[in-house]
Amino acid sequence: MDLTYSASEEAFRSEVRAFLAAHLPQRLSDKVRKDQHLTRAEQEEWHAILQTRGWLANHWPVDWGGTGWTVMERFIFETETALAHAPRILPFGVSMIGPVLLKYGSEAQKRHWLPRILNGTDWWCQGYSEPGAGSDLASLTTSAVREGDVYIVNGQKTWTTLAQHATMMFCLVRTATGGKRQDGISFLLIDMASPGIEVRPIKLLSGDCEVNAVFLTNVRVPVANLVGEENRGWTYAKYLLTYERTNIAGVGASMAALDELRAIARSRQRHGRPLAEDPQFAARLARTEIELENMQTTNLRVLVEAGAGAAPVAESSMLKIRGTEIRQQIDDLTRRAAGVHARPWLPEAFEGGWNGAPVGPDWAGPVATRYFNDRKLSIFGGSNEVQREIITKAILEL
Repeated sequence: MDLTYSASEEAFRSEVRAFLAAHLPQRLSDKVRKDQHLTRAEQEEWHAILQTRGWLANHWPVDWGGTGWTVMERFIFETETALAHAPRILPFGVSMIGPVLLKYGSEAQKRHWLPRILNGTDWWCQGYSEPGAGSDLASLTTSAVREGDVYIVNGQKTWTTLAQHATMMFCLVRTATGGKRQDGISFLLIDMASPGIEVRPIKLLSGDCEVNAVFLTNVRVPVANLVGEENRGWTYAKYLLTYERTNIAGVGASMAALDELRAIARSRQRHGRPLAEDPQFAARLARTEIELENMQTTNLRVLVEAGAGAAPVAESSMLKIRGTEIRQQIDDLTRRAAGVHARPWLPEAFEGGWNGAPVGPDWAGPVATRYFNDRKLSIFGGSNEVQREIITKAILEL
């Protein structure tokens, strides 16, 4: 599956490929291909490589360190880095809080925080979900009470990805009660080294501990760390979620996973023939490929609108639903292709240094890990069921 690019876009794609060939460390791409965990140092290493080239925040304005790329160039970059098994750019700083600060932050906040995102000084996490407020985010209860020039924050956040590494959290808090639930929410930037913050890991189905519960007890946050206006945080949160949901769709990553699945189907034998020639499997593979190609077009449309400053709510929700469902379809087909080799569930066998017996072909190692871990895709960022409600309300103007 490939788009037809213009001559200038083909030249850009060649430039990206040459850069990846010269600067993407093989040890990092090997770990990504095998679905092994990247350390914080390895993530920071790849971010620094991209920033040295000026490509880390490629969707930011040029004046703030962006590239000035077109939508197609950004799409080509995402696709080629995924196909090369480059580490994914962590979204929390570059693709989530960065755009919010660019649109709603004060000049002082932009000048302080944006350079620190680019140079790696700060590692951000997202303080949105709570034990009683996940997809129904407006029901959050973490409170922030103003006392002079600080807010006193109390509450709990959960499913906070990579909070164990974070130095900063962008956090939704309740600063007023009464009226619509959305009206009393504010958007704060919280230093994770503040007294009163405790981070506890949460073990996932896949065996990973990439998410955390974060407890905040009488945490003092400077009023200067309020983004925009008090009680207007819901507007900023919705703007951020547009970027998050578009990013979750992961078109480039799905294209890379589909390419890998095609190669497996050509080499894997069933009843003496390649799996790719099995009618039922081939039909499911073809359907998935068609759906991914359709989503690719939708992704470009949403990126065009977001790049023009719009917040395409219904479209980004559609993209989030289809993107996560397609990725799970690819995972499921890969698991079926692995057959018995997907059955041994030994998470430690998929990491470096494993000295036990082989669990199957080289490509089969990450299959179970990926299948289990990607079950979360249709839940985080607002569950797919809630996304369907958002689409309905947006289109019918309810």
